[in-house]
Amino acid sequence: MSKNQLDTKSQAWSALFTEPMSDLVKRYTASVFFDKRLWQADIAGSLAHAQMLATQAIISKDDHAAIERGMAQITGEIESGSFNWQLDLEDVHLNIEARLTQLVGDAGKRLHTGRSRNDQVATDVRLWLRSEIDLISVLLVELQQALVEVAAKNVEVILPGFTHLQVAQPVSFAHHLLAYVEMFARDAERMADVRRRVNRLPLGAAALAGTSYPLDRELVASLLGMVDAQGLPCVCQNSLDAVSDRDFAIEFSAAASLVMVHISRLSEELILWMSQNFGFIQIADRFTTGSSIMPQKKNPDVPELARGKTGRVVGHLVGLITLMKGQPLAYNKDNQEDKEPLFDTVDTLKDTLRIFAEMVGGQMNPVTGLKEGGITVKPQAMELAARKGYATATDLADYLVKKGLAFRDAHEVVAHAVKTAITQGIDLSELPLAELQKFNPGIENDVFEVLSLRGSLNARNTLGGTAPVQVRRQIERHVARLNTALSL
Repeated sequence: MSKNQLDTKSQAWSALFTEPMSDLVKRYTASVFFDKRLWQADIAGSLAHAQMLATQAIISKDDHAAIERGMAQITGEIESGSFNWQLDLEDVHLNIEARLTQLVGDAGKRLHTGRSRNDQVATDVRLWLRSEIDLISVLLVELQQALVEVAAKNVEVILPGFTHLQVAQPVSFAHHLLAYVEMFARDAERMADVRRRVNRLPLGAAALAGTSYPLDRELVASLLGMVDAQGLPCVCQNSLDAVSDRDFAIEFSAAASLVMVHISRLSEELILWMSQNFGFIQIADRFTTGSSIMPQKKNPDVPELARGKTGRVVGHLVGLITLMKGQPLAYNKDNQEDKEPLFDTVDTLKDTLRIFAEMVGGQMNPVTGLKEGGITVKPQAMELAARKGYATATDLADYLVKKGLAFRDAHEVVAHAVKTAITQGIDLSELPLAELQKFNPGIENDVFEVLSLRGSLNARNTLGGTAPVQVRRQIERHVARLNTALSL
């Protein structure tokens, strides 16, 4: 045997080749040092495949038992940190297979019967992503719960509602927070929908055309929990598509990007609200940093960084779409580049959801045993800001409509009233009745309740409105929904 033949033996595919892979190419093409996080999925997929091979009498029961025994030892080695990951073996799949063969001999070599790394990696990524989606779904519920908890304590707090970042109408602070609960609830629905399409089995498609062995792919799907709501196995139906499809990764990244966009919008508001120009909230010191030169500063670093990390996650989405756009069928080496952006998206999203749930909802103090909030609400500052922007002008227009005036005419009347109030440097509610009656003689003394912030809030008593009675109903609905979600 020549030296070249000896050098190439470390590769599972090396028999055809006459010279070894260069060290530069090894480093450039290897993925083991980032895809080794797939090891649990790889072992789970291999065990299901082995069980199916034994059931179909493609391998013997003794081989099956040896494979299970070897995989148990490999699991222990990886968990203890003693497993020797080798660059020469390229990826997680060949590293585990080589160690299995080392442990159990020919039985390890027979495990790859009827499969390819192409369908193997597609299966591993799907299994791994499925479990990550399950965790992300729980984190989304926890963030919603944190927002609902804060909302429940601040139903009566009046916040200026903005459009174009100009004071528009008064809203309940709780109502504002519940808007984000709605966003994250939709995110959770999207994740559940993505999970259905992730949870389909490519294994058995082999390299691209299927295999001549009598595989029972539906059995493998059932063993791996790749089933629908009725418990029926979900199997990728076209072998070419099965090995080359990365729609599920792109779709997950799109859903993750939307979560981060919602996080970013919330971050922007927290940053604005904490600034001295607003002063609506204070974020706990444990979520802020100081300045190296300005001793008076407290910087909202957590929401700022989350806002920045949103661009990172959206960038990964664009990268994955670009990765796939020019690929012919079936599998291509390009697809190795799907893992790092997908892994980083998952890590970034999980970390962000965890820290936001804690920042919004607070954490238990181990000394006092009490929950310490991460955000302190300043109701007086919010109400004062609402008074500055003539937030009840629409209420005056509605009042005049109820007196019989057409809305467009009422709109013009109120605009003149606001102009007068601005000139005098006072709020609409501070204009004397006689002054208001100059704009329309139908205005009576009951107008002052209409012009109050509290009156404006209470008046919006329709489904989805900001009236406290409606907000409390929404909180009850969310509490029941989230409790059900956690119990499933």
